[in-house]
Amino acid sequence: MKCSLCGLEFKERDGLSSCKGCPVSGSCSMIKCPNCGYDIPREPGLIKLLKKWRKKSDAAES
Repeated sequence: MKCSLCGLEFKERDGLSSCKGCPVSGSCSMIKCPNCGYDIPREPGLIKLLKKWRKKSDAAES
């Protein structure tokens, strides 16, 4: 993922780990940037799949 505020690229699990103390962490659909704390909506599964497919096709062309 990439934070739209500070530009940090991080793994989704890193953003979820910063929400452990939050009372709504189980039902929240946001991910917190580990650098600046900005809340980012989770990427839908389809977007993740397309990015993964694109990364594989780019690697195959190189």
